[in-house]
Formats: sequence, structure tokens, C-alpha cells
Amino acid sequence: MAARTARAAETRKKKNDRRISRPKQTRSQGNTKGVRNQLRKQSLLNAGREES
Repeated sequence: MAARTARAAETRKKKNDRRISRPKQTRSQGNTKGVRNQLRKQSLLNAGREES
């Protein structure tokens, strides 16, 4: 079971404060068929061509 003590909550808050903030991912990562199709479609749209 997850720790729910006040000390654990405080520790979690302190760790979050020290964490380096990074920008959200803007494109899907991965090498699956669905992701590859999404990236292909997006690249064709960016190139100004319709999907065939």
C-alpha cells in the first residue's frame, strides 16, 4: 500500500520542487505501426501533400 503519511507527502513535495522542469513532448515517441503512421501523416501534411 502507498505511504500516505504527512512526512511522505512533504518529502514528495520537496522532491517535486527540486525536479528540473522539462517541456511537454510535442510528438509521439515510439516505433509501433500506429505511431509510425501518425508521424508519416503529419510529415506529409507538413510537406503540403495529401495522404495517398
